[in-house]
Amino acid sequence: KMAAFRRKHPLVRFNIYSAPADDIKDRLEKGLLDLGLLAEPVDIGRYEFIRMPKRDRWGVWIRYDDPLAQKETAGPGDLVGVPLLVSRRELVQKELAAWFGDSYEKLEIAATYNLIFNASLLVSEGLGCAVALDRLINTTGDSNLCFRPLSPVLEAEACIVWKRYQIFSKAAETFLRELEESFGRRG
Repeated sequence: KMAAFRRKHPLVRFNIYSAPADDIKDRLEKGLLDLGLLAEPVDIGRYEFIRMPKRDRWGVWIRYDDPLAQKETAGPGDLVGVPLLVSRRELVQKELAAWFGDSYEKLEIAATYNLIFNASLLVSEGLGCAVALDRLINTTGDSNLCFRPLSPVLEAEACIVWKRYQIFSKAAETFLRELEESFGRRG
């Protein structure tokens, strides 16, 4: 939607800030950001929000030469004994623990990350496999990474959030209105 908005309003400049959900929420509270894009699980009770229509799927980012790359999906048993990189966010770790069930205590957590791009570099170098959402890493070109979804399926939604009673600039207000027209206001 940003590209389409920019074509209609070429003088608008977006300032993009990438960080974990807690950092984004902190910046929203301090008035440093107008809008945030947060991936669930996340507590959005204090915010107005629009849910994005596409759900993201959890899986593992692995190297093509990893034995898991030969499989179509990755189950809890496939990941026991494999060095894993997982999000440092507590809510994500709790959701993954529920998905893994009894296997969670047997996992080998090699590292935690706050941004998947950094974890992808470590996976590319052979540190392990990153448990993350699909569509977050660009695998075009000379990438040696591939994605295998978790099975059973584990999905997450993303939300555009903003502070209640937020006073927006004209550009931010217009962008939000177009998002609401496209996706509907749901929160």
